[in-house]
Amino acid sequence: MPLLDGKAGRSWRVVGTGLVFILFGLGAIVLSLTVFPVLRLLSRGRVAARGRIQYALHLTFRVYVALMYFLGLLTYEVEGRERLQTPGRLIVANHPTLIDVVLLVSLIAHVDCIVKRGLWRNPFLRWPVLWASYIPNNSAEALIEDCARTLRRGNSLLVFPEGTRSIPGQPLRLQRGAAHIALAADVPILPVKIYCTEPLLTKGYPWHRAPWRRPHIRIVVGEPVTARAYTTAGESSVLAARRLTSFFQEYFADTVTKLPGACGVSRRQLRTAA
Repeated sequence: MPLLDGKAGRSWRVVGTGLVFILFGLGAIVLSLTVFPVLRLLSRGRVAARGRIQYALHLTFRVYVALMYFLGLLTYEVEGRERLQTPGRLIVANHPTLIDVVLLVSLIAHVDCIVKRGLWRNPFLRWPVLWASYIPNNSAEALIEDCARTLRRGNSLLVFPEGTRSIPGQPLRLQRGAAHIALAADVPILPVKIYCTEPLLTKGYPWHRAPWRRPHIRIVVGEPVTARAYTTAGESSVLAARRLTSFFQEYFADTVTKLPGACGVSRRQLRTAA
């Protein structure tokens, strides 16, 4: 749709993005005061409530993604979607945009997430993450143990090894937390690549700085791997985590978003990548 590109399209995407942000915040408050408490009361125990509330978030995020697509804010495609439905996997993904969590949770009916401390103080997002029993980003040792525990219970966990959104045009900088979680839990790792043709809600770019062209997001769910495949018998956990992080670094290397104004990545290039 050419009308959604260029100056006119960019202006519309700024308005549409602002509208979606408002609806997202209001929706978070309404759900936290109505739907989530009701689901908790109707559930027998915290485990059942957690599952129902996470499923409600999954459905809500599906609506948000459909709305962004309907408003012409982005297009997207998913490969290997069925692999996300197997529980008990550590889902490791790169993090190019602010809506990566929304996109992935919209594809997974039940999944735990690691939440930054700042969200616990956010008036709009504090209560949804509490109701969903997401894992707070506490001290490193406590975080690794909490994540390993939920994976051993058969729950899936979504982790971004970058720790924050990537910066367009710069190499990815991965932390070793995801590798340490994988080694501690000893569960299958599901690597997920997220490609984006344009900087979209990227770190350092405010929401009103919409790209000139409508972004296209391609999500590629890879084959599961094991942490053991990247470890050597008898080596320390530090060395094993370093080797596994090197695998992640190499695996996600081709997902770096181009700088604005540079030669962007075409949809054909996205389909042939990885």
